[in-house]
Amino acid sequence: YAFLHGGIGHLFFNMLGLWMFGAELERLWGTRRFVQFYSASVLAAALAQLVVALVLGSPYSTVGASGGLFGLLLAFGMLFPNRTIMPLFPPIPMKARTFVFVFGALELVLGFLSPTGGVAHFAHLGGMAGGWLVIRYWRGQPPFGRR
Repeated sequence: YAFLHGGIGHLFFNMLGLWMFGAELERLWGTRRFVQFYSASVLAAALAQLVVALVLGSPYSTVGASGGLFGLLLAFGMLFPNRTIMPLFPPIPMKARTFVFVFGALELVLGFLSPTGGVAHFAHLGGMAGGWLVIRYWRGQPPFGRR
């Protein structure tokens, strides 16, 4: 599902985000670790969306790489929290950690306001959760313990 998109705009913004946040993370981690992280975020996003769709009885299919992108966004905010970024929406300079918090909170609110509105908000949150778990695992932090 992560290789399918709902249109050119959807594909463009996912690839823009992948370039903006993924390039730096791939340079830091290397290609293999980057692909592992991104894949875990995509799978966690899919799982989260499947659970929400099952609970709500949603008939919509899920497409797009946004869940993986939100995992990358979370990783960028965790690894470079004080880096100033200029998002497209809103065009206000802010620290990466603030950007991550704002977009995470926005996805949570929008997920509850329009759970079947055509955007997989809980997939985005699932991607963030999956990314967070992978970073915790790599660091040997709870819930995984020391390696």
